[in-house]
Amino acid sequence: MKIITDTGSLYSPEAGEKIGVEVLPLNVIIDKKSYKEFVDIQSDEFIELVKQGHVPSSSQPSIGMTMELFEKYPEEEILVINMADGLSGTYQSTLGAKESMEHNENIHVINSMTLCGPQKYLVEKAVELKEKGFSLDHIMKELHKSIATEKSFLIPQDFGFLKRGGRLTPLAATVGGMLKITPIMTMTKDHKRLEKFAMKKTLKSAIKEVIKAFEELGVNEDYKIYVTHAGVLEQAKSVVAQVQAAFENVVIELYDLSPAFITQGGPGCIAIQTIKM
Repeated sequence: MKIITDTGSLYSPEAGEKIGVEVLPLNVIIDKKSYKEFVDIQSDEFIELVKQGHVPSSSQPSIGMTMELFEKYPEEEILVINMADGLSGTYQSTLGAKESMEHNENIHVINSMTLCGPQKYLVEKAVELKEKGFSLDHIMKELHKSIATEKSFLIPQDFGFLKRGGRLTPLAATVGGMLKITPIMTMTKDHKRLEKFAMKKTLKSAIKEVIKAFEELGVNEDYKIYVTHAGVLEQAKSVVAQVQAAFENVVIELYDLSPAFITQGGPGCIAIQTIKM
């Protein structure tokens, strides 16, 4: 069985190779030039270009590139774990590539309904279960169990990025102009867009609201928490400390956000996510 994912999982193709996973890079376009994220450009380089005033955009891997990858494994079962449908066109593009293949019975595509930290976890869980010898059917069932427990929050610094990307509900886009407060965004029930969860005066009080939501969800040592950021490492470290104090026995991992995510959330944004293991 071959596991495939996209860079929404925070895995680069190089890092994916080390655990036996194929990783399709999303594309970012800035100053009229296209880059494959984690291949042609890293997050810190991308943020510097954005700070120079360039307006970025992003796109999913091409259907042709995905088909080429499928063609490498004609005799194997293929499991694709894509970032959330709606937040990216990657899932639909992968389905298009699958439908274009002559013999596609061996290709199985999962909409992770998430991205970043929890998607990274789903890839790692699939690898672990594969190495333990579990069947594809069992692995897919276990992944869907975890997907059902995922919860994500985003705290943007610049609402303009989210508004331009069209990932907001109309209400959230309207509220976005009131940026003397700290907005907390979360996914809609169908996980296809972002909506307002709460508004707070400070980052610290916003994190308290996220912690409260995690407590109501029942987050404990059976969960993992991910904090990811767009070029604000010290702020992100303070978020980790605040969340860790509330969930002492929970593993928290800290990562840089990918260029494609920064295209949507903007420089300075911080995501706090959890998923049950």
